[in-house]
Amino acid sequence: MNPEFWRGKKVLVTGHTGFKGSWLSLWLQSLQAQAIGYSLPPPTEPSLFASADVANGMESIEGNVLDVEHLRRVVRKHEPEIVIHMAAQSLVRRSYADPAGTYATNVMGTANVLEVLRDAPAIRSVVVVTTDKCYENRGEVKAYREEDNLGGDDPYSSSKAAAELVTAAYRRSFFAANGQDVRTGIATARAGNVVGGGDWAEDRIIPDVMRAVSEKRELLVRNPDAVRPWQHVLDPLCGYLMLAEKLWNDPQRFAGAWNFGPDERETWPVGDVLRILQELWGSELRWRVDKSSQPHESRYLKLDSTKARKVLGWEPKWDLRSALAATVSWFKAYQHREDLRRVTLEQTQSYRRALRAPEVAQT
Repeated sequence: MNPEFWRGKKVLVTGHTGFKGSWLSLWLQSLQAQAIGYSLPPPTEPSLFASADVANGMESIEGNVLDVEHLRRVVRKHEPEIVIHMAAQSLVRRSYADPAGTYATNVMGTANVLEVLRDAPAIRSVVVVTTDKCYENRGEVKAYREEDNLGGDDPYSSSKAAAELVTAAYRRSFFAANGQDVRTGIATARAGNVVGGGDWAEDRIIPDVMRAVSEKRELLVRNPDAVRPWQHVLDPLCGYLMLAEKLWNDPQRFAGAWNFGPDERETWPVGDVLRILQELWGSELRWRVDKSSQPHESRYLKLDSTKARKVLGWEPKWDLRSALAATVSWFKAYQHREDLRRVTLEQTQSYRRALRAPEVAQT
């Protein structure tokens, strides 16, 4: 990633008040991009967006991706050159409670963003963020590749698969039609479970751990044997930024779908992640298995990111222990009422130093 590329670029981030959107917005600010955010209010209380004062240093606009005319006015006013579309209903279990709302936001919200961008002459690069759960998961012990079938057994997963199809159709129909030169590059980005400071979402393991510790209670864990591709939030965000930059420079070559998953050795069961967290946090963290009936979630999920490694030159920089250590450090800073904007930016700078560090040859 070339930091100089981002200086002064007009970047629209939808969903900037969410966990990943807040980390990305602060990173863009540190790169001196002109960041514009379009989102509903923060989805949780507390939130990283408020705790780290993310709105300070960007144009923050409250809006819903389902309000296409408002979104159109925002795009016309600010004329973004790059869009990273992250606004979504992002929780599997919530999608069971509100399937229609999940499909509306994740499918029609994506269509609305792309529809508005059809008439945005300044736009050069678009990254639509989906999920590793967009694949048809048959429970096989395999790593999914970009050419594998899309699917999804639950409303969230299938809505993200549908968002992939919508993006591909818009790209082929309106951004690369009639044999014209492709000026706007459009790609989708699929990442797995992320960890990091400031995540307070419901039904996610790290926020559940932090809430249990702060409330001095035992954590109930739904499925300690479920295997997930864990990574720090900055790893896939780095992938999104690299992809957006490549799309700008060569929109035809870098269009399409991209996986951003951790190394093979960072695919761990939930129970093992909890044991590492206990080592890092201390005896305050206690947990046991919740044996009550639960909605279906995939037991095994892993991504093959060979394409991103070979073609983009992207690779994860923090292993799981480093990612969890940074996460615990952030939440302890939160407990001690430290300046969380400073803490978040310092962790981003630490990650950026790892990007610049030369690889050490293995012997």
